[in-house]
Amino acid sequence: MDPGAVDRTTGAAPGGGYRSVRQHTLKSPVSVTGAGLMLGQRATVIIEPAPPGHGIIIERIDLDPPVRIPALVEHAVDRARRTTLQNGSGVVETVEHCLSALSGLGIDNALLRIDGPELPLGDGSASPYTQPIMEVGLVEQDADRRLFKVHEPIVIEEDGAVLAAFPCEQRQMQLLYELDYGSNADRIGRQAFGFTLGRDDYLSEVAAARTFSLHEEAQALWDQGMCRHLSPSEVLVIGEDGPIDNAYRFTDEPSRHKVLDMIGDLYLIGGEIQGRFVASRSGHALNRTMCRRIIEQNRSQAEVEEPVERPVMDIRTIQRIMPHRYPMLLVDRVLTLEGDRRAVGVKNVSINEPFFEGHYPGSPIMPGVLIVEAMAQLGGLLLSQKLEHTGKIAVLLSLDRVKLRHPVTPGDQMMLEVETIRASSRTASIRGQATVGGVLAAEANIRFMMIDSDQESN
Repeated sequence: MDPGAVDRTTGAAPGGGYRSVRQHTLKSPVSVTGAGLMLGQRATVIIEPAPPGHGIIIERIDLDPPVRIPALVEHAVDRARRTTLQNGSGVVETVEHCLSALSGLGIDNALLRIDGPELPLGDGSASPYTQPIMEVGLVEQDADRRLFKVHEPIVIEEDGAVLAAFPCEQRQMQLLYELDYGSNADRIGRQAFGFTLGRDDYLSEVAAARTFSLHEEAQALWDQGMCRHLSPSEVLVIGEDGPIDNAYRFTDEPSRHKVLDMIGDLYLIGGEIQGRFVASRSGHALNRTMCRRIIEQNRSQAEVEEPVERPVMDIRTIQRIMPHRYPMLLVDRVLTLEGDRRAVGVKNVSINEPFFEGHYPGSPIMPGVLIVEAMAQLGGLLLSQKLEHTGKIAVLLSLDRVKLRHPVTPGDQMMLEVETIRASSRTASIRGQATVGGVLAAEANIRFMMIDSDQESN
């Protein structure tokens, strides 16, 4: 596919220009093989299409059992000169170049299956990932992209490095990076590069920019036992007279690569960002801190714009209607009841839930069957509002079109929504969905049999 061409399936130019507000995934799987930057271990990553709301998830298939690691900032751990993700015993190093490629191309949903501890480096740019993805193309999906906005200025300073974010009227992420190597400016001159994701061409302007280091920085990594599989001809190592056994692809390639890293690191927020960023001498750590600050700001903004609703059913009311008790009562309160047609409820997921002890140790995930059970319980509360169902209990009869799309983990607030499809005096059907932070976690069609409460207790 011509990198500048419009994807006829999506109506969007994957590398730049118009960016759809809809979610996207790959048309078909692609694979990338090679050694990692730091550890040098050879690995293959297979990037597979994923359903709407899935997000970017990395799976260590070489571990027993395999471990899935959502590419979200809450799973980021501190490492020098790279971005690393961890979930329990599963760790994946140097994810920023791949994440930058996915963000730059506008891919929201993908499952990355890798058989090693570090993503392949390739030539140190994002091109090893963008090229195979562009060969297969993208598919638009039936869901909107999750959008985070910078509402108020954010300034982060640390050891002479600065990263600032400002509101932006357009639905774009504007990036300006100033590179200043101070006393080493004779080797890497002071330079700046600006790029707008959602307007400029990621493929031609950013994707090919390679990671770089000064010769003494590379030597220090070598002395620590890292990067020993690489030579200056394979990566961009800058000596007294410029690149050693190599040449720049752009006169300002270092600052372009810093923008590449920013795009990848900021994608750990879990969606698209609307804002304007200005950086000077900053790196991975400040990028991750910025993700957390924007998430906090959006949560606070949501609390201001959407004050907490007074529940129409609190837990005591729910217990008067439902026979369930701890640990199987999975609806904490009901926020909205529209007659017997629709209901919205909440389940606050705590690490103290008893099922987390075994599902799974070190990687707690709420069992999908319990997410569906929570939707069914809210459906029972909704059906109890129908006059002819007074004094009856909704007992689950069958499930259809069940889809588990996103993991639910400790600390999540799971929003439940159900609506009635049909209801009679003896049976009823509802359609339910569960979301976390606006991301679809599960959906199902649920059929009930209505039985007398005294019959249920016998």
